[in-house]
Amino acid sequence: MLAEFTTLPLQLDAPFAGELFLLGRLLFGATLAFMGLNHFMDVDSMAGYAEFKGLPAPRFSVVASGLLLVLGGLGVAAGAFPVLSAGALAVFLLVSAVTMHDFWSVDDPEEKQNEMTGFLKNLYGAGAALALLAVGGSAWPYAVGFGLF
Repeated sequence: MLAEFTTLPLQLDAPFAGELFLLGRLLFGATLAFMGLNHFMDVDSMAGYAEFKGLPAPRFSVVASGLLLVLGGLGVAAGAFPVLSAGALAVFLLVSAVTMHDFWSVDDPEEKQNEMTGFLKNLYGAGAALALLAVGGSAWPYAVGFGLF
């Protein structure tokens, strides 16, 4: 006989759980928002790299991804539109891991290692975003509380 699984609402009633959840959101969201700001501070070289990787409309892609990172990161940090913010970040991080950090197609060992590191960073970031997405419909402690869902 298989065990029955039930879904419980997000419960953060352990000591400091709400504060730790907020700290995790701030670290994750602010880091991604800062990365998005970097897209705007170095558009030309990032667009050159995006073009090298074969992205269509590289300059637009850099600006759009920068905007997504800033808004998604701030949304997660503030607890505003958590489903939309975490979902957009998860999709972006998964797609950019595969398109921008395709270490399996690189021959140079040092470049391969750099691309693998970028791939793995995006992958674990996507995992964190998916975890936040999973609890996005629950009330988050210390959150602005705006949302679509």
